[in-house]
Parts: sequence; structure tokens; C-alpha cells
Amino acid sequence: MEPTQMTDLTMLKAIGAGIAACGMIGAGIGLGSVFGKFFEAVGRQPSAEPIMKTYLFIGMALVEAIALFAFVIAAMILFVL
Repeated sequence: MEPTQMTDLTMLKAIGAGIAACGMIGAGIGLGSVFGKFFEAVGRQPSAEPIMKTYLFIGMALVEAIALFAFVIAAMILFVL
């Protein structure tokens, strides 16, 4: 391979990893939404906090899983391909 082709491939891998990492932006927005709605619900009905806390942790885990998937895909593009 010529040196210019190698740098082109490296550049394209970096661009692809950056695009794949954009999925983490949505996870940040999702976490803000989950916590915001939780605080809003607890503010309206404080007695239901223990029940809603379970749903908070489930929602948080699902949103974080999406962020981890985006990170793993970006790392695979950058270092494996």
C-alpha cells in the first residue's frame, strides 16, 4: 500500500468511528429525559417514589446499554477494521 492510501484509510476509519459514536448523544438526551420525568413525577406524587425508582433504574440501564453499544461499535471500527 502506498502511504497516501494508508492515511486515507485511517482518516475514513476515524470518520466512521465518529459517526458511530454519535449514538451516545442520543443516550445523553435519553438519560436527561428519564431523570427529568422521574423528578417531575416524584414532585407531583412523592408517595409513589419507591415504585418509580424501580422504573427509573430500568430505564437508565436500557439507555446506558444503547450508549455502550455505540461505544463498542465505534471502537471496533477504529481498532479492528
